[in-house]
Amino acid sequence: MHPLLITCVGLLAQVFFSARTLVQWILSERARKVLSPTLFWALSLAGSALLATYGWLRADFAVVAGQLVSYYVYVWNLHIKGVRMPSVCWWLLLLFPVVAVGFVAGNAAQFVEEFLLRPDIPMALLCFGTFGQLLMTLRFVYQWWYSSRLGRSELPPLFWWISLFGAMVILTYGVFRYDIVLILGQGFGLFVYGRNLILSRKDNKK
Repeated sequence: MHPLLITCVGLLAQVFFSARTLVQWILSERARKVLSPTLFWALSLAGSALLATYGWLRADFAVVAGQLVSYYVYVWNLHIKGVRMPSVCWWLLLLFPVVAVGFVAGNAAQFVEEFLLRPDIPMALLCFGTFGQLLMTLRFVYQWWYSSRLGRSELPPLFWWISLFGAMVILTYGVFRYDIVLILGQGFGLFVYGRNLILSRKDNKK
């Protein structure tokens, strides 16, 4: 695929991610507290599928790995918020990553060569980027654990702290990779993550 088209896929993914962040931020500002809107999770799911596709087309292991676990957290949040869809749609959502992992397993040698042993990406940089994606994934694992204990979807303060640190790591990785998609996406996110921390603190004082 032409590099420009690949970039367009990545930018479209960031449009969804930026839209989710914008929606969550605006609604939270109106409510004067941090909210977890249903639309946030729906946009997250669409963005995750697109960003995983972008990472695959760029043969970027750090980007692909970061979407696998968080994808299921998005699905879980949609489910706990009572989103109604036909059973076949839920099954398709759940099986999409499984099929992708199965494809990778069937082409393991090629995957290792193209994604992990690339001469144009130093292993240290790849590990650094993967660490950033791991942080961004762990924030959703924590969000799932926190919300499951409450029985409702919430975005706690620690979620935003992890987001802030993870975004800085991925932004740095994006600069070294000359990846405009990661730079734009994380640059905007830094502001909103910080703002949500301020809202969380104000709400806790109340």
